[in-house]
Amino acid sequence: MKTRKIINILTAVLTGVSLAIASVTIHAVEAEPSGYTPVDGLSGSLSSVGSDTLVYVMSNWVVNFKRLYPKVSFRIEAAGSSTAPPALIDGSANFGPMSRLMKDKEIQAFVDKFGHEPTVFRIALDGLAVFVHKDNPIEGLTLAQLDAIYSATRQCGHEKDINSWGQLGLTGAWADRVLKAYGRDSLSGTNAFFAKNALCKGSYKDAVIERASSGDIVRAIVNNPNGIGYSGIGYKTSDVRILPLTKAAGQPYVAPSETNIYHNSYPLRRYLYLYVNKAPNEPLPPLEREFIKMALSAGGQDLVYKDGFVPLSPAIVQAELTKLD
Repeated sequence: MKTRKIINILTAVLTGVSLAIASVTIHAVEAEPSGYTPVDGLSGSLSSVGSDTLVYVMSNWVVNFKRLYPKVSFRIEAAGSSTAPPALIDGSANFGPMSRLMKDKEIQAFVDKFGHEPTVFRIALDGLAVFVHKDNPIEGLTLAQLDAIYSATRQCGHEKDINSWGQLGLTGAWADRVLKAYGRDSLSGTNAFFAKNALCKGSYKDAVIERASSGDIVRAIVNNPNGIGYSGIGYKTSDVRILPLTKAAGQPYVAPSETNIYHNSYPLRRYLYLYVNKAPNEPLPPLEREFIKMALSAGGQDLVYKDGFVPLSPAIVQAELTKLD
């Protein structure tokens, strides 16, 4: 049975607070909610079920939301993006954070229940990072090489499977080292995004070792110098190194820097999303509305940056805010 990562935030959260989620520790980051004007009299409860990638961002938004509205309680579950749609459908969540877009069948199940599609907000930008141990000397990878490491199908065009670091050009002590590929489990939107964009919609090898959280991926590589894994860029530590990638051999490697993610030049760039149940031509309930407004404010997007992700452009923020009406 998979570990369910849950936060219950039931009291006012101010400064110096750490929130523990299973084996992941969330360190609360405070930011002045610039660009957001609080309203009077908000109280009640909210819940969020979904993405592990977004747990840092959601938790820190909650910390700051509770500073403004101490009578609001908030519950977060972060077992993976695939848990968001059913939670929205059965009413156990107000918010469904996801690191991928909903699949057609998930949207259809929602429509079957409510008669309308869910509303989706883009809330941050991310570069899906490929990590190796800090001592690994490899310069970078092509997407075809990445596909040959992870997939059983090699639909990106590489001629044969890659199972050792020597096959990627490493010499000396690294030449015969067997790769250990780590990936997210099937509940994860990151797993689905990686399969679609890095494996050319291919299938994973049985040898890929699944981990239930992004933090677990990074820790596995720290403990195994032969490891390689992927997760949102916000999970980087000093003990791992992010590999730059290129779409084709002979082209320059591109690192997932803030600039490259913002301008869409990094190959595995993606939006991060927040789904809600909003009927057409009806406003969101005040609690949900104000949370999203705060998240998209300058202060809310500053928390995105502090958590290692990339804020949205002002034009995209404005476009997302129009969905509230």
